[in-house]
Amino acid sequence: MTRYVIDAPTLLHLVAEGIPLAAAHQLVAPNLLRSQALALLFHDVRAGLLTEREAMDRHDELTQVKVRLLGDRVSRRVAWQIAMERGLDSTVDAEYLAVTRLQADAYVTVDPVARERADGVVPLGTVDQLST
Repeated sequence: MTRYVIDAPTLLHLVAEGIPLAAAHQLVAPNLLRSQALALLFHDVRAGLLTEREAMDRHDELTQVKVRLLGDRVSRRVAWQIAMERGLDSTVDAEYLAVTRLQADAYVTVDPVARERADGVVPLGTVDQLST
């Protein structure tokens, strides 16, 4: 079994595109994943990119995606360390890197900025790998 960390933009991408996940993989993420996904949906509604109904439908779908959510003391401490080492403005983005470092084989993101931030910190995967 391969374990992948995904972030909120990637979770929304999987749902919006209907990308099936291979049974041989396990998804993991920090506890904040679903709250961040909801905030992104809200933003898209406010920006006129989605209707409220579309956003709520996607929210329902994303809650059905099986993701092991983590947020223990060790992962928060590692997130702190990564944020300090990388000069990040907060620990939020570093939580995904910490969970990857501690619990997963690779980090998958559709966000080019997040991908750049992770490069050289943790192994990176692709969305295509999630369905194969």
